[in-house]
Amino acid sequence: MSEVNVLQMARDQLAVAAKYLDLDDGLHQVLSQPKRQVVVNFPVVMDNGQVRCFQGYRVQHNSSRGPTKGGLRYHPEVDLDESTALAMWMTWKCAVVDIPYGGAKGGVQVNTKELSKRELEKLTRRFISELNIVVGERSDIPAPDIGTNPQVMAWIMDTLSMQAGYTVPGVVTGKPIELGGSEGRVEATGRGVVVTAMEACKVLNLDFTKCEVVVQGFGNVGSVAAELAVENGAKVIAVSDATGAIYNQNGLPIKELYQRYSGIEGGIRNYKDCDQISNKELLELKCDILMPSAIQAQITKENAGDIKAKVIVEGANGPTTPEADQILSDKGVLIVPDILANAGGVVTSYFEWVQDLQNFFWEEEQVNERLSRIMRNSFAAVHATQQKHKTDMRTAAMIIAVGRVAHATTVRGIFP
Repeated sequence: MSEVNVLQMARDQLAVAAKYLDLDDGLHQVLSQPKRQVVVNFPVVMDNGQVRCFQGYRVQHNSSRGPTKGGLRYHPEVDLDESTALAMWMTWKCAVVDIPYGGAKGGVQVNTKELSKRELEKLTRRFISELNIVVGERSDIPAPDIGTNPQVMAWIMDTLSMQAGYTVPGVVTGKPIELGGSEGRVEATGRGVVVTAMEACKVLNLDFTKCEVVVQGFGNVGSVAAELAVENGAKVIAVSDATGAIYNQNGLPIKELYQRYSGIEGGIRNYKDCDQISNKELLELKCDILMPSAIQAQITKENAGDIKAKVIVEGANGPTTPEADQILSDKGVLIVPDILANAGGVVTSYFEWVQDLQNFFWEEEQVNERLSRIMRNSFAAVHATQQKHKTDMRTAAMIIAVGRVAHATTVRGIFP
């Protein structure tokens, strides 16, 4: 795959929407820059007594519509540009589903596989202590991302609560249920992917129960999306994880794959009743729906021409480059863009935050029903905008999102 500058990619997408909206140059400039970028370097005493220094980031893109919101990523390749791009996408994601947040993102450059649980806890507590001047339940609310999970969120909540002197559950989302987490949060992103996939099928007059689905990535998003796709009658014929990809034209047993093979040495490739294929082959399989749910820049100008899916539903952030977008659009492939397709996570994070602030919690059925309704309504709005402007779904989603953020920014005015 070619190297892709994700920050430039995010800014290019903004520029396209700005033209449709006839956005003022100054306002365009404001929206193309993050409000705040924090870089911290902090020491951690490792289990062997040695001190290691880590670098971490928190980027807040825009807070015109409310507190900023976004994940914390622990990964060796986390950097400031990636965090800035992801924060910008989070702003549009919150706006397109019309929840009162702006976008943020952050993380630490670290390979968590090299850390013990105690080292991971110490790193997390020290990192969030360095960020306590910019995060808070009314200012910036982190959530899990690659390399982090509900346990990491619990440590963050506890650390910030200790510093406040009382329990502050609303300072993070994606927490364990026992600490103020929401029912349905873990499955929310994957659920949103499947809801929007089913809406896309209605637009194309495809019967979802007869669809063949390919899922790239078998983490939280991909595994849940695959399982819910099967529950709703579709057939998942191929999936991939960090170890590689597997394929069976007759369908794969997703629950068994997740329960028995996910997260173990060798991963899903330990499953025998399938063909082992490469990631490239997986993306280019003949199927109805492709759900790229791994990392960014997976569908590029190099492989877009070989994609055979009728619908692409982006479970990951930024999996399709602008050049690939154009190629796929020319081929008539319907792309449900990331800022819509994978917004289920932030929608349910919003539900969790609201429940924490009220100390009043909802049943899972209520959470899932409200999530599905928001995803369906948002899809309909984006599709209507696509039809109105005779453009693609990504541009339509950006027109709605950028328009909402631009309007909020303009109405609030510029201080002083």
